[in-house]
Amino acid sequence: MSAGFAAKRLGKELQKISTSLPPGIELVTAENFEEWLLDIKVLDSNPLYENETYRLKFRFGSTYPIEPPEVVFIQLPDRPIPIHPHVYSNGIICLDLLGQQGWSPVQNVESICMSLQSMLTGNSKNERPPGDEDFFDTEQVRDKARKDLLHLLEGVRGKKNLVIEKELAGPLGVVVKASTLRDYGVDNFFFIENKNTDTSQRNVVFIARGESAHNAHAIADQIIRLQRESQSAHEFHIFWVPRRTLLSDKVLEEAGVLGDTNVAELPLYFFPLENDVLSLELNDSFRDLYLAKDPTPVFLLARALMGIQQKHGLFPRIIGKGDNAKRVADLLARLRQELLAGEDVGDTDKPGLSPSNTIENVIIIDREVDFVTPLLTQLTYEGLLDEVFGIQNNQTDVDLTIVGAAAAQPAGTGPSAATPPSNVQSRKRKIQLDGSDSLFAQLRDANFAIVGGLLNKIARRLQSDYESRHSSKTTAELREFVKKLPGYQAEQQSLKIHTGMAEEIIKYTRTENFNKLLEVQQNLAAGADPSSQFDAIEELIARDTPLPQVLRLLCIYSCISGGIKTKELDHFRRLIQHGYGYQHLLTLHNLERLQMFLSRASPLASMIPMTGSAGAQGTKTNYTYLRKQLRLIVDEVNEQDPNDIAYVYSGYAPLSVRLVQAVLQKQYLLSITRGNNAVGGAAGSAAGGAQGWRGFDDAVKHARGQTFDEVQKGEDKAVKARALLSGAGDKKTVFVVFVGGISFSEIAALRFMAKQEEARRNIIICTTSIISGNRMMDAAIEKESFEKKITSQPVTTTTTTTVTSSDS
Repeated sequence: MSAGFAAKRLGKELQKISTSLPPGIELVTAENFEEWLLDIKVLDSNPLYENETYRLKFRFGSTYPIEPPEVVFIQLPDRPIPIHPHVYSNGIICLDLLGQQGWSPVQNVESICMSLQSMLTGNSKNERPPGDEDFFDTEQVRDKARKDLLHLLEGVRGKKNLVIEKELAGPLGVVVKASTLRDYGVDNFFFIENKNTDTSQRNVVFIARGESAHNAHAIADQIIRLQRESQSAHEFHIFWVPRRTLLSDKVLEEAGVLGDTNVAELPLYFFPLENDVLSLELNDSFRDLYLAKDPTPVFLLARALMGIQQKHGLFPRIIGKGDNAKRVADLLARLRQELLAGEDVGDTDKPGLSPSNTIENVIIIDREVDFVTPLLTQLTYEGLLDEVFGIQNNQTDVDLTIVGAAAAQPAGTGPSAATPPSNVQSRKRKIQLDGSDSLFAQLRDANFAIVGGLLNKIARRLQSDYESRHSSKTTAELREFVKKLPGYQAEQQSLKIHTGMAEEIIKYTRTENFNKLLEVQQNLAAGADPSSQFDAIEELIARDTPLPQVLRLLCIYSCISGGIKTKELDHFRRLIQHGYGYQHLLTLHNLERLQMFLSRASPLASMIPMTGSAGAQGTKTNYTYLRKQLRLIVDEVNEQDPNDIAYVYSGYAPLSVRLVQAVLQKQYLLSITRGNNAVGGAAGSAAGGAQGWRGFDDAVKHARGQTFDEVQKGEDKAVKARALLSGAGDKKTVFVVFVGGISFSEIAALRFMAKQEEARRNIIICTTSIISGNRMMDAAIEKESFEKKITSQPVTTTTTTTVTSSDS
């Protein structure tokens, strides 16, 4: 069956359903013959589905209609997954009609929608299929976090003041709204850092990270102050996130307030930023891991992953690269042994004792395996938003002159859980950037080169839809238009916001500085002689280019080339000190400790394996070797209709994601690096995860750090019990975990992979934090100035530039 026949059939179906569909079924989008979105409603009275609309995603193969399409429910803020004995919480539908046995070529999109409508209408059971709990869904993480927080607040009777660590306010806003907190008795919000908690309520609740001694000292000081200033007694409650520590208890005890407080744990590890992204939101994790050598993020990440294993079963295979990745794997093994030591191993109801039947494997990548990728300027729409405006907890602050003022909103209904009211005179507006904005969902992972065209296309469609009111002839048609009007208005507002931000990005990308930076970066990544780029870097310093941008170039050069010649490194040291201030001696020292800015004469740099030096493999990443072995440079990249992950950097494929492809997409990667016939049939994509690093063993040895591939097995009885309880379907989940942070462009590349793998597996991205080149540099940059400065040249600070608003 040719693809042309499928397209012809779908063309006829589209023509029909565009003009007439049964009541309760609506075509949302059908821009190609690969994927369509439709909404369905249950029209008959059924309390389970009353006033709800459900979103269906159809994916068509080249053999349609001989083979059935893949049909799943997808979840959006206003489109839940229906609860039904044949619908899993991840949207998979268990229906004979959609299987090989029950399918017939006479069926079509309309008949499938009607069958699903009928299936929901006749249901009276408010339950999921057996084994549904084994399927992983990030919404479960959000629900549990929300319930845990509200349960603790419910235990504090009466009105209460909520005092939150500033860096936790955003993550908490991802899981619960301020209006909900007010429903649970929260009267006022304060930040711990502001030291301004008042005595207006008897109950005072503190929420902070328990790993920080600084937080414990700050809370102790505020409790002492409130006890001293208040005329009446207070009840103090502390919820430590994600756990209570001996350190925090000792600080409170030494301050004499431990006995005056009610202490509890709030086990919030992962925060679901999107339905495919989980983050610990540890903003300092990069600095902690690689500069301070603090293993806390590794431990917290292992605890978070262990929580998934306890609920859904063991990861059948743990594959990874990098020293910190190996530490996470070792901690998972230790935590499992601790779990076993505290349980009856004969208890088959404990999922943690047997490998999951719904999880394929976990792939763990240490950030230091590939420092270069996040140092490069991101070129996706979301990546450039982060470069220009800065994104934190799915939000960015944008000047009102760019996006206009927000529409009036009822108090307490905003997305942030705990942010005190902002100054009404502020010229910034907080923009929410997540999947709840359907327009942003279409734009976020696209290369910015095509975003203008996409915005124009969407603007024309909205205009056409709005003008359709003139062609409405009947009362029913006018009523239908009025019903859709709020949706049109929301899309128009979103279009205005994204057009304004895109125009601002265009201004930035058209500057001479940006193009010079991008040219040098791409030349270095492609393997050009670094000495040919020196004049350009000197010119950028002379132009007073923001320091983080200059340091990113020098670090890219050092990481890719195995260090910088001593004479040239000393020359750039002098330029940095004269141009930006002598305090940056400490900045350069920090970069050296990070092993990102080294002399080739340094013992650390000499360990970088050059091509053919097998004896030193695994100590540093050899980009020269891997550039060819993993084809990191793709000359003819299609940004409009991408066919390779290299589109996210307009020709450079992120090494970190290539390593993931080496596990999950062996056949494709081998075909582009060694030719289609290089592997025989041994490394197909579907079986890739079961073969670990096989086929790329030599290549991964030239990336920094330890390489590992471990199989987890369970007790025989528990394995058999889980097999009996497992749900239907062969589609499994793969967790891709980044220790030390991941950039938005890498997330886009992984989503591109996920779309290709959609029929076989789901990909969930886990990370310690979202990172960018500017944040990496901010971890190293010395913030304090020396008393004696050179007065002949100005010292440029990084916090006043429009490009580095992500500094935190």
